[in-house]
Amino acid sequence: MAVANFKTTRVYQLAFEQAMEIFEVSKSFPKEETYSLTDQMRRASRSVCANLAEAYRKKRYPAHFILKISDSDAENSETNIWLDFSLACKYISDEKHQEFSLRNEEIRQVTQPHDEQSR
Repeated sequence: MAVANFKTTRVYQLAFEQAMEIFEVSKSFPKEETYSLTDQMRRASRSVCANLAEAYRKKRYPAHFILKISDSDAENSETNIWLDFSLACKYISDEKHQEFSLRNEEIRQVTQPHDEQSR
């Protein structure tokens, strides 16, 4: 069954939820982190969603679709690194980091490009 709208996909909904929760949590980060950690983490998490939307629009062109899904996976990985820094700097709890990491992994499983030759 074809997807009528990318916003109805589980991966988009997870990525959007992740980005919004990161936005809310990062509101409490120190002001000196505004243009480094906070901004980078927010941008990366939002880019996961944006790249999924672009991939959907490129679904007729397999190479372009794969490129945008790959970009989404890369942004998801970047988000995970910023979450690690947030934990190391004690801006988020271990529990919150674990929650974000589990969701991040679920997103990764869908957005990670698969090499058909390696199967």
